Amino acid sequence: MNIDLAGKHALVCGGSKGIGRAAAIELARLGADVTVLARSRATLQAVVDALPKTYAAQSHSCIPADANDPAAYRAAIDGAVRMRPVQILINNSGGPPGGPAHCAKVEEYISAFRQHLASGQSALQAVLSGMRAANYGRVVNVISTSVKEPIENLGVSNTVRAAVAAWAKTCSRELAPFGITVNNVLPGYTNTQRLTNLIAAKAESSGESEDVIAHKMLAAVPAGRFADAAEVAAVIAFLCTPAAAYVNGVSIAVDGGRTHALS
Repeated sequence: MNIDLAGKHALVCGGSKGIGRAAAIELARLGADVTVLARSRATLQAVVDALPKTYAAQSHSCIPADANDPAAYRAAIDGAVRMRPVQILINNSGGPPGGPAHCAKVEEYISAFRQHLASGQSALQAVLSGMRAANYGRVVNVISTSVKEPIENLGVSNTVRAAVAAWAKTCSRELAPFGITVNNVLPGYTNTQRLTNLIAAKAESSGESEDVIAHKMLAAVPAGRFADAAEVAAVIAFLCTPAAAYVNGVSIAVDGGRTHALS
């Protein structure tokens, strides 16, 4: 099975922590040159310094950019692409705050749409010419199991994540003739700061302890535990390899069996 990414350049958005950081590490282990993107240069540089080098010629870098500023975000990625074309794009960003859909302000929806879908579109357009020239492209969007089953009290996130999934499915069909695949990875409950924040918010709104909230969440997971970010990263990385060339337009849940949906 060919999982060698030597000579490939991967751009990992939201690569400073959590699943994004884990994905950057896994891609580097498979031989890719990795550029990580997030808001803080200092945090990003620490990630770059920790990335493995499977081959002597590998080089890693970082670019600070904020997905909430579309023009600056696109400019930052354009700069990275000018240095070297990108063949692997990981679209990943922190989720919107919780709350019921009907209570959310219009501005919250607009902000989430800009951060998740608009930023993904900007990144794709920035890297697309390089992918087409190489006849090799892998786009993986890290979204949520809510695209299969909406999650209670995550109204804005449910809505925008579903939009990203529909966008990805559409792009997968349009770009397949150029050797480019577009897929989604749907993390379940994963040990990241996002999960910690969600548990704290639920505890505050319900009056229950964080331990009780965590226990209730675990009760819904057949595997009986939360995922490690590296387990999600392994699926992301596989989708970026030559071995996954015929996997296109799918949304893969990495959730320990929690999601009830068949597809």
